[in-house]
Amino acid sequence: MAGWNPIPIRWRRAGVVMIHDLFMAAAAFSAAFYLRVADDVFGEFEAAYLLGLPLFVLVCGIAFHAFGMYRGVWRYASLPDLVAITKAVSAATLTFIGVAFLINRVDDIPRSVPIISWFVLMAFIGGPRFFYRLVKDGSISGLFDTAKRDGIPVLLVGARDGAELFIRAMINDREAPYRVVGIIDDRNRRVGREILGVPVMGSGDDLAAVVAKLTKRGQKPQRLILTQINGPITPDLIRDMLDQASDLGLTISRLPSLTDFKKASDDGKLEPRPIDIEDLLGRPQKALDRTAMAELVKDKRVVITGAGGSIGGELAHQLAGLGASELIIVDQAEYLLYQTNLSLIESHPDMPRRSFICDVRDQSRVNRLFKEIKPQVVFHAAALKHVPIVELQPAEGALTNAIGTRNVADAARSVDAEAMVLISTDKAVHPSSVMGATKRLAETYCQALDRDEDCKTRFVTVRFGNVLGSTGSVVPLFTRQLQAGGPLTVTHPDASRYFMTLREAVELVIHASAHAIANGKELGKILVLDMGEPVKIDDLARQMIRLAGLQPDRDVEVSYTGLRPGEKLTEELLYESEPVSKTSADGVLVADPQAADRALVSRQFDEMEEAARAMDEPAVLRLLERLVPTYKTPDPLPPITTPEEPVPVARNDQQG
Repeated sequence: MAGWNPIPIRWRRAGVVMIHDLFMAAAAFSAAFYLRVADDVFGEFEAAYLLGLPLFVLVCGIAFHAFGMYRGVWRYASLPDLVAITKAVSAATLTFIGVAFLINRVDDIPRSVPIISWFVLMAFIGGPRFFYRLVKDGSISGLFDTAKRDGIPVLLVGARDGAELFIRAMINDREAPYRVVGIIDDRNRRVGREILGVPVMGSGDDLAAVVAKLTKRGQKPQRLILTQINGPITPDLIRDMLDQASDLGLTISRLPSLTDFKKASDDGKLEPRPIDIEDLLGRPQKALDRTAMAELVKDKRVVITGAGGSIGGELAHQLAGLGASELIIVDQAEYLLYQTNLSLIESHPDMPRRSFICDVRDQSRVNRLFKEIKPQVVFHAAALKHVPIVELQPAEGALTNAIGTRNVADAARSVDAEAMVLISTDKAVHPSSVMGATKRLAETYCQALDRDEDCKTRFVTVRFGNVLGSTGSVVPLFTRQLQAGGPLTVTHPDASRYFMTLREAVELVIHASAHAIANGKELGKILVLDMGEPVKIDDLARQMIRLAGLQPDRDVEVSYTGLRPGEKLTEELLYESEPVSKTSADGVLVADPQAADRALVSRQFDEMEEAARAMDEPAVLRLLERLVPTYKTPDPLPPITTPEEPVPVARNDQQG
């Protein structure tokens, strides 16, 4: 295979360092001879020099290896390395004197040459190492670090800057609770070497053997700490370490981000944090156009409906930080509205804001509110989102998700708002539930308005999947079930969903909206966020059990309850018939579904509203089937288990 090299990289690097040291040994011996006899090196003392030089280099090579000179990493050279160098150089010098004495009683070599060689070799060997460290760090503080000898024994994963910074922080803080007993190199490049006197004992595959070795020494680690601080840790590494740590009875944590780490290091305090579910997703940071995001709302009055929910609340916080002139937060739930407002007071006390109790299903109330505040940008996040609940009450779902969206859109248009952003869901694609079908209707209405040439307001629809940790979603439910001792309930072992974090979802909503509105070319299209790969809910449940330091099926059971009405095994982000293209906005795709005529859509919505307000649920369902041709209830799957009592189920269906 091209580029294949049978010699491990750590051996190649050690070989380069050894060649350097042997060259320095030769240079030191030559310099010592010259300092002692000057130009007579190749005169009277030539024979002694030519005999002593290879002997000195040979002895140095043996001594350097014997005293572990090649276990240290130049990048982290410190006091322990200086001690090792001193021992090795001293041993080499004394051995050379002894061997030379046995050969010719040192008669030909001036007796001061070995002594001079010792001083020169210390400089030649130690100098480059510490100079390299100084260049990298820009200070000398790290040169005097020594390993900590007490505290809770921990094993680090990662033989890079994060490991060195953590070890140094533990050294500098006499009250630090941790003692680093070893390092695992996940890249397998520095195995056999040392960082600040702490040995790099193996690769990721060697974890069990390393723990066994440390246990025999009476240094059994109690915790595994992932030390990657420059960028995200790969989810594969986290899952691998999590599985092994669970089998070995180790808790696992990780260092904070680089920024948080530096803040902690400034006062000498550092505490690793638990692994989050977000870490397991391992989603790369998208390149966000912060300037365009700010331009979207800067110095503008912004309305957020559904502001009491997870997505609406996060929108409020992020938009407040982007320079909106005033935030108007709207929700029908008074307590949730109060919570969001209180949170904004704490985080953005100077942000002008108003709070309004308003049900988006009340058209007259929405119209009065918009005429009063005259918003320039509207984010519509209000929705009924829980599939099983909406499935049993289709009229309520239609009134909130479809008719409520029409009310907000018409009100935004009536006051000539610059833009309205509809928060949609992947459940609108081939919907199998009332919730998904009503959200698809909402998409259709906003598409029709956006393509209306007489409409001054832009209508942007952003579609994405599930949000981790949102109200009523799977992660908080699993957390509660774990605290209760289990079981963790999953609908089906093959059920999977798209996930992203709340912060990332809202960032990308604003990012995508700013792109679409500034672009002005994607009228009536739907923006789809890049959700990565779907995640199996069963895997998520088992990983959460392991994160708690427990074993699935041994300490905590995972039980399967079967899909509920309206649920699918998997979700989709796009219709097969939707032309899809990339946008210039990182992490955002644009779909171009077929849109109906606005007049036709309005008549259809009138029919839906009449049936829904009359609570004629059969009529609502018939209309959904007619207006959303792809809507169909999925065929039931064979039951997996039949619990004796109803069990709270992981809500695989919830977006926000």
